This record gives sequence, structure tokens and C-alpha cells, in this order.
Amino acid sequence: MTDHDFSNLRALFLNCTLKRSPDRSHTQGLVDISAHIMRKHGVEVEVIRALDHDIATGVYPDMTQHGWETDEWPKIQAKVMASNILVIAGPIWLGDNSSVTKRVIERLYASSGDVNDAGQWAYYGRVGGALVTGNEDGIKHCAMDVLYSLQHIGYTIPPQADAGWIGEAGPGPSYLDPGSGGPENEFTNRNTTFMTWNLMHLADMLAQAGGIPAYGNQRTGWDAGARFDFENPQYR
Repeated sequence: MTDHDFSNLRALFLNCTLKRSPDRSHTQGLVDISAHIMRKHGVEVEVIRALDHDIATGVYPDMTQHGWETDEWPKIQAKVMASNILVIAGPIWLGDNSSVTKRVIERLYASSGDVNDAGQWAYYGRVGGALVTGNEDGIKHCAMDVLYSLQHIGYTIPPQADAGWIGEAGPGPSYLDPGSGGPENEFTNRNTTFMTWNLMHLADMLAQAGGIPAYGNQRTGWDAGARFDFENPQYR
């Protein structure tokens, strides 16, 4: 074991399985590998199973202000903002991310217009990753969807920031089922480990640097008239 100390970091895993606790989640099996590595090196880790919470549908920060009686997302969003690392994990259904994954991404997007103290988008300075499980094709498609969404709202994505496992196409064993080969899969274990370390390394680099440099990307500055060397060549 190395002497890397990441005790300055906090990580949040959002498990977007379609199963409520305490039902077994195959996605959780993959989450546990990454979370275990992080905890070994001092990262404060929290795992939330999204379906255990009453998360309203919508694209506003608090949907109780838009007709919903209850919405637990604001409490989860506070944990998101307190974390240096966010990993969205979920299953594949019909070759795509689960409905829960999509809802979580929509709710993250609801706060994408907020800004931090430097005038940048509020998610700047945080890193994101994706974990995917299933027994049908679609890992890369699902990961692309998640990672694109995270970078679009301001997250920094390190190299090889996704990992996953799929069994034989069609009905068959899932990741934690006996004989599936999932927990022993070398490719999955390698990619999950690399993803975890890349998340920790980049999150630590950003934390020590104070986030993304605040020039050329400040919404408040642009609104105030700054143009950060922007010039349209068509009008020279």
C-alpha cells in the first residue's frame, strides 16, 4: 500500500439502482470496490441509494416550490456540494442508463446556473466519474452520457473516469450472482481501480490549487462586460 493521504477529500457515490434497500444491488458491488480504495487512503466516503429517497422529478433545485409535496433532493444536493468527488453509478436497461440515473442528472443540472465565490459555475473544482453494471451491451454509451453531463455542468473529468461490468448478452447472471465472473473480472477490476485513483489524484490537485483558475470562465465577469480576449474574426 502506498503512503498517499487523501484525508482532505470527500467523495459521494450516488447509486442509481432500481432496487430499494435492503434488496441486493449489483451496482453496489462495484461501488464497494472503489469506495474501499478511497477509504483506505483517508477519503471520507458516503454512498446514497437514490431510490431510498423521495426525489421529485424536475429541473429546479427544490421541486416543493413547483407543486410537489415532498422533495428530498435539496438535502442530497448539499452533500454533492460538500464533496470533492462525485461518482454516479447505475445499471443498464435497454442499452441505456436507468430512469433513476437520468433523474439524478436532471436534478444536478438544476443547480448548474449557480456560481461560486469566484464567479465561476458552482460545480467547478470538483471531479466526476461513472460506474455501470448490467447483463446487456451499453457500458460505454451509459458512461458517455454520465460523463458528458457532469463536465457540461462544470465537473472536471480525469482520464479513464469510468468502469463497468456486463455479463453475457441476454438473460443471465448479474455482477454479484454466483458464477457470474464479475468480481473476478480483471478488466473491470483494473478499470475500477484506475478510475478511483485518477479521481483521487485529480481531486487532490484541484483542492491544493484552490480549484480551476478563475480567469476566462467567470459568469459574473462576463455579465459585467469582461470578454477575456474574445474577438470574432468575422468582424475585424
